[in-house]
Amino acid sequence: MKYLKALIGVILLIALDQWTKYMVLFHVKPLGSIPLIPGVLSFTYHENRGAVWGIMQGQIPVLIVTTVIILAVVLWIYSRIPDTKKYRWLHFIAVLVIAGAIGNFIDRLFRRYVVDFIYFELIDFPIFNVADMYVVIAAFLLIFVSIFVYKEDSDFDFLNPKKGGSHE
Repeated sequence: MKYLKALIGVILLIALDQWTKYMVLFHVKPLGSIPLIPGVLSFTYHENRGAVWGIMQGQIPVLIVTTVIILAVVLWIYSRIPDTKKYRWLHFIAVLVIAGAIGNFIDRLFRRYVVDFIYFELIDFPIFNVADMYVVIAAFLLIFVSIFVYKEDSDFDFLNPKKGGSHE
């Protein structure tokens, strides 16, 4: 059951990400930018041919291979997370990471660039997209739950096969 819930969550999140990018391609790209809160927030079309904040520009094959490796690792970790109430946060975090990685992977594979469009003009923050938000939210949640929820080393024993890791 944990896999079905995760699959549905990943599909819905990817669909939202891809729908927003589709809307941007047809409504924002022709205009370049649409202010939402002038001087603060806009939808600004940007083709990111690199990774986060534009690093590794033009390295699409490397980014595709890196994404596949990251997905394999996250899926392996997910397969080991116990299907109990205690670990619901980790299930959710994994779903966010998987959906974010696949959302941008789809762009890189089929467009050869990632569609970015959310721009905080006020602080001149790098332009990003919904899939990026999934990964950033997952990272913050992982830090939060590591500090406040999963405080004991034994909370992560499921990752160690020698300590009875779970395959549920």
